[in-house]
Amino acid sequence: MIYRVILVFIGIWLFPLNGIAQSERSMATVDSIRIEAEADSAVQAVMQKADSLPSPGKMELQFKPDPKKAVLMAIVPGLGQIYNRKYWKLPIVYGGLMGCFYAVTWNNRNYQDYSTAYMDIMEDAEAPNRPVEEYNKSWQDFIPAGADPENYLKNTSFQTALKNRKDYYRRYRDLSIFITIGVYALSVIDAYVDAQLFDFDISPDLSMHWEPAVSPQTVYSSRTYGLNCSLKF
Repeated sequence: MIYRVILVFIGIWLFPLNGIAQSERSMATVDSIRIEAEADSAVQAVMQKADSLPSPGKMELQFKPDPKKAVLMAIVPGLGQIYNRKYWKLPIVYGGLMGCFYAVTWNNRNYQDYSTAYMDIMEDAEAPNRPVEEYNKSWQDFIPAGADPENYLKNTSFQTALKNRKDYYRRYRDLSIFITIGVYALSVIDAYVDAQLFDFDISPDLSMHWEPAVSPQTVYSSRTYGLNCSLKF
């Protein structure tokens, strides 16, 4: 009888401990399930972000112009600047070339007019007893309106003036041609240099920096204090 009472007492004492152990095991199981669920959700979030990233094959490379291709395209004025994506230079290139072409055309037209007038007046001056009606009209366009052509036909000052104006416009026509060639060459050189230095880092910070400097004490020297100067460019 006493043994049964003792066994019942032991059973009653161990039952709460068993319940506590089962409760702890249940809580541990719940925590493990929750941790696994959170880990799965974190992995899924990472995978979604990885899927949203562009694949290496689809990533756009940074644009870097080829200098040789830029020169070849610059043979046509302005195409080199378009290839280098320097569109703001197009008005400069086309404006310079159009100005040069206008100067060449204008000087050449005046040269042709004065050259024809000078040649015609010299031809009329060398023809003896030639009537006024047969004089060439080109040089008469440069005399005052209503003036007598006879007064200018053998006038050496007028002939010299026509010759000087002819030479003047011929000289500036030739100069305009050389300037046009120079502007065209500069546009080609600009396209090459622009492509060559496209990714050259130009920092706006060119200032000088001052900062204190301390040299630690060593076996051979004592501690020193100074000023460090650095120039960034």
